[in-house]
Amino acid sequence: MIKPIMAKSSKPGKKKVQTDKQIQKNLLLWSIAIPALLVLFIFAWQHRAGISYLFVKWFEKDKVEREDLSKYDIRNKELMRRHDDKIYGIDVSQYQGEISWDEVLTIQEEFPIDYIFVRATMGEKAKDTKYHKNWKAIKEKNKLRGAYHYFRPNENSAKQARNFIKTVKLEAGDLPPVLDIEEMPRNQSMDSLKVGLKRWLLLVEEHYEVKPILYSGDKYFADFLEKEFADYTLWIANYNFWIEKPKKHWNFWQFSEKGTVRGIKGPVDLNMFSGDIEDLEALCIAL
Repeated sequence: MIKPIMAKSSKPGKKKVQTDKQIQKNLLLWSIAIPALLVLFIFAWQHRAGISYLFVKWFEKDKVEREDLSKYDIRNKELMRRHDDKIYGIDVSQYQGEISWDEVLTIQEEFPIDYIFVRATMGEKAKDTKYHKNWKAIKEKNKLRGAYHYFRPNENSAKQARNFIKTVKLEAGDLPPVLDIEEMPRNQSMDSLKVGLKRWLLLVEEHYEVKPILYSGDKYFADFLEKEFADYTLWIANYNFWIEKPKKHWNFWQFSEKGTVRGIKGPVDLNMFSGDIEDLEALCIAL
């Protein structure tokens, strides 16, 4: 009798089980990888300019600096055109190096420069190395000029006032002296700092017989100074691209630190005065 041939059982083998697990694992990886790559691609496309900047900044530093300035030039020009009823000026210090004052006439070849602030002193003893040269050159160009002191919170305020008074000889027609406060105190309270600021302002006002201008950053002024110093002529710095006009209490608005002016190498601070030239001249020391 011939025995029937029995078909071999088709039990799933170990190899097939492993393959199924591998397929599931691969599917899981792709389900994560594809959305992640898509998000990365979208991010890279949206931020391609910034990525390009990062890519070349170590190898083409000069190109990056030119591109940055071009971006700021566009914004600055648009802002000044929107406020063509205002007048504009710059402020300089030793950081601008040697300035070709014969060429310093306009901002971006379009907006006349009507006034210039110059850093004179810093702290108790320091003097800007280009102050005297810049101060004299501006007078020769018949521009309105003003001098400012950079206040160092951890140094004696009376000595700082004397440093400024000894260095700066204001004349009739010059803008009032300026106190620049930007730093936080390290070894005294903010209340103590404000006492020092008031002392500097009073000593300088007594000497020149004109009330000084107060310069500070927008947030610094709002957080610490507004309550007690709001009655001063204010020069406020705020470089935020989303700010399109000065606040009502800003007499001067430093709206950019990336300005382009022929005759000055590198960027320079740009300022807007909230008034016309007659208003600015009325602010100057009486003739």
